[in-house]
Amino acid sequence: MPLTLASLVHHSALKLTVRAGEDKLDVPVRWAHASELADPVPYMEGGELLLITALKLDAENPEAMRRYVKRLAGAGVVGLGFAVGVHYEDIPEALVRAAEEEGLPLLEVPRRTPFLAISKAVSAAIAAEQYQAVTAGFAAQRELTKQALTAGAEGLLSALASQVDGWAALYDASGAVVATAPEWAGRRAARLTADVQRLRERPAPASSVVAGPEHEDRVELHSLGTGRLPRAALAVGTASTLGTAERYALHSAIALLTLTTERSRSLHAAERRIGAAVLRMLLAGEPDHARAVAGDLYGGLLDAPFRLIVAETGTAAAARDRGEPGGDALDVLAEVMESAAARAGEAVLVVPEGERLVVLAADGGAAVTACCDHAAALEAARPGGEVRRTLPTTDEDDPVIGLSAPAGPIATSAAYKQAQQALSVARRRGRVLVEHEQMAAGSVLPLLADDAVRAFADGLLRALREHDATGRGDLVASLRAWLSRHGQWDAAAADLGVHRHTLRYRMRRVEEILGRSLDDPDVRMELWLALKATATE
Repeated sequence: MPLTLASLVHHSALKLTVRAGEDKLDVPVRWAHASELADPVPYMEGGELLLITALKLDAENPEAMRRYVKRLAGAGVVGLGFAVGVHYEDIPEALVRAAEEEGLPLLEVPRRTPFLAISKAVSAAIAAEQYQAVTAGFAAQRELTKQALTAGAEGLLSALASQVDGWAALYDASGAVVATAPEWAGRRAARLTADVQRLRERPAPASSVVAGPEHEDRVELHSLGTGRLPRAALAVGTASTLGTAERYALHSAIALLTLTTERSRSLHAAERRIGAAVLRMLLAGEPDHARAVAGDLYGGLLDAPFRLIVAETGTAAAARDRGEPGGDALDVLAEVMESAAARAGEAVLVVPEGERLVVLAADGGAAVTACCDHAAALEAARPGGEVRRTLPTTDEDDPVIGLSAPAGPIATSAAYKQAQQALSVARRRGRVLVEHEQMAAGSVLPLLADDAVRAFADGLLRALREHDATGRGDLVASLRAWLSRHGQWDAAAADLGVHRHTLRYRMRRVEEILGRSLDDPDVRMELWLALKATATE
């Protein structure tokens, strides 16, 4: 219990008497300070019991005492101790009335009680309180450690909630709630997801204080982890500011959860090394060996259709060109998928591959869904929202993701190629994610929006356009009409409004100028694609 004025009044050795402010004796006392200055306010911090003899005060002047007491109260002084029998045999009525009007506790200090005795009593009480807080903190630390070892994170949260007389919640790296204590705090914790995500954007360690979801509690958020990016977060909700003992308990919980997180991180790194070996075996066409190595860790994942995801970022590519590391967006993507898989109880194989990320996840599972949702959110956040692009305008900070069609262990190598192809298309189209199935179901025309294809098309058609520019014919338009009509002379001539013999002459000129035969289907295909690639020019 903190020291209060009531505690000092009840101290048998001090013999203090309350002369005003009887209803405010429960205010905590931070220190006792003696000052005979006419205006001691500049030297006050708030929470002090001020001790005076009125040596330099006109204590019998009502107006002077009103101003004096008002300034003390405004500075946060919690009480005034007046020594009688020194300069005044009794506390002047003007000071008593001023204290009553302001509601400031006024204590009469008898002559036989020195100010030093009061200061010692305050100091001893504060030291005892601090010792009790430290002792309680060590006890809380032992209990939290015991719960962490025997009951895991859930037990630790329960012990912490009990210690702070409130509630506690643990979040994963994506901001999703992992556990709460007590159970009724789940809804409150879920409403803080946005605050947790904002906290995650700050370098660890980071903390913040927010108003509770119901505006009836005070919530502290703390990031967990020793790396630059937080691995998790802890929320603690209480009715008021934490005291010293509660603060000890909170810091102990943060340390224990960080230790647990880092230990899990080490195990996670080992799992990823196993996953990399499993992936290499699958790509090498050795599914049986891959199953044997995967065991129970990834075994179930290899028994059902899965998807291969290959991702990289513009930042990673630029960093690779400069010989620097890169890929924060890939770390976020990996955490999003792994967190979703963990919540769904499904296995996911995540392998960092240089500046790339390769993921093998169950088809239709939570990890693939989370990946698609994450990509959609990034697309929506870009300028222009969800409008599909045909130009390479990908934000360098966003991941670029290729998603294969469903496959099994035997077809892993083919699925990897599909994901790479989809990744290449996503980069050319300026998209965050492209599925290989979308490529097969869509049109090839968007793929022509590539500088290399345009350069080829311009070079192929340049001689025909230079011919047309002299006014000696309309070979490009005639070629387009003839190809669109699949070489049907009458239909193409009708479209152009010329005689079919005129069109035949023009096609012979096209062959002469290009030095290529229009009877060759490859030539017709290349010319048609060249015309389509330059159609918007």
